[in-house]
Amino acid sequence: MGRVLAVVMATLLLTAGGLFWWQGRASNEAVPRPLIGPPPPPAIEALPEGDPDAVGDAPPMPGEASPQSREQKRFGRYDRDRDGVITRIEMMGSRVKAFKALDSNNDNLLSFEEWAVTTSDRFAKADGNGDGKLTPAEFATTAPRRKAAPKCRC
Repeated sequence: MGRVLAVVMATLLLTAGGLFWWQGRASNEAVPRPLIGPPPPPAIEALPEGDPDAVGDAPPMPGEASPQSREQKRFGRYDRDRDGVITRIEMMGSRVKAFKALDSNNDNLLSFEEWAVTTSDRFAKADGNGDGKLTPAEFATTAPRRKAAPKCRC
């Protein structure tokens, strides 16, 4: 009984010591101070004239922006609030239009029959010669059509 009591007391002491140590570390971290006001505007000076020895040199060009990868762009389309994570609602929200197209009786439930009718109609539309089989050329007609990039209104 004495050993059990000693072990319990030692555990409580170590836990208390760990908590005090943890709280002490948290209070020692630097807290960022808020800015009091905007920084003063830079002093207006005359533009530098340039190097008279550098005749005919082209001016330096600005750096090019790094293009986002295809996966980063796809992630950005789903992340509606731009917080760096995709919630379930954001993920499901992109499929609402497709779901409503399949839900023929508008009860917000997709039955197997509704899905089967839509899929059967899509297959029949793609099967050009009506033989009940899709050739690679016929199957290519079922691919989703990509929207053309908007033209510049310059």
